[in-house]
Amino acid sequence: MKFGMNLLLWTTDPTEERWLPLYARLKKMGFDGIELPVFNLDVARWQRLGRQLDDLGLERTAVTVRSTADDPISPDAKIRAAAVEAHRKVLACCQAGGMRILAGPYYAALGSFSGTGPTSDEWKRSVAVMRATAELAAPAGVTLVPEFLNRFEIYLLNCVADTVRYVQDVGHPSCRMMYDTFHAHIEEKDSAAAIRAGAKHIAHVHISENDRSTPGSGQVAWDATFDALKAIKYDGWLTIEAFGLALPELTAATKIWRRMYQDEEQLARDGLKFMKAAWAKRAGAAKPAATKAAAAKKPIAKAGKR
Repeated sequence: MKFGMNLLLWTTDPTEERWLPLYARLKKMGFDGIELPVFNLDVARWQRLGRQLDDLGLERTAVTVRSTADDPISPDAKIRAAAVEAHRKVLACCQAGGMRILAGPYYAALGSFSGTGPTSDEWKRSVAVMRATAELAAPAGVTLVPEFLNRFEIYLLNCVADTVRYVQDVGHPSCRMMYDTFHAHIEEKDSAAAIRAGAKHIAHVHISENDRSTPGSGQVAWDATFDALKAIKYDGWLTIEAFGLALPELTAATKIWRRMYQDEEQLARDGLKFMKAAWAKRAGAAKPAATKAAAAKKPIAKAGKR
């Protein structure tokens, strides 16, 4: 298991040099890696950041989104082509920066609604764009993990069942899926059942509280979530995704209007402690059973002669 921290709590451009001290502090806290929003498409800057993060010993994943200008579900072929081109550029940045997982709702434009549910044509168009993107992701060494969002942020994929069907329709080994505890808290009736349903496809997990603040401080079904992840033998990233007031440009998407934590680094510190303790509890719980099984297989020594 690896523990990560999404940088959207601080910045939309993690390639800026001013953030390097933060990355060093996150490493010192005990994070294995960071999740980098890829909106800046300057490959040279990502190459430089990749080298700097290697020096710090931090691994990384990536996240991106699409807009109405490059919407994969658009009926306009030119806009869909722009989506594939945008994905190609993001993947080039991922390859340059050493990000091997690309998360996010980049199967449709974020925050754009038609006023009705998704149509079969929109679904097919998005699947075609994602399949073309997966063909680009494979040689770049990147796994795509599209993320279902709640109904208030997007309308194509809103739950695990949607996303499993979507990944199956894409039908490419470089396209799997992500599970996010915040969106699941809104959309799923049973978190554990949802995780089990996605077991074969889940390749990345966002740890996000129901109010987007410090994980472990709210109402997400954490015990059921961690128990289910353990049961399906998940061993990828557990990455904190939280939002605050530091980025006004994200306010429209995140709808965060008040401070709900002491400061960003305290959130990261407390969230990491929560994740590690929750996972250690489950890892430790497996040991007595394993020991008991080993003891049962051990042959009983015969009594020696007196």
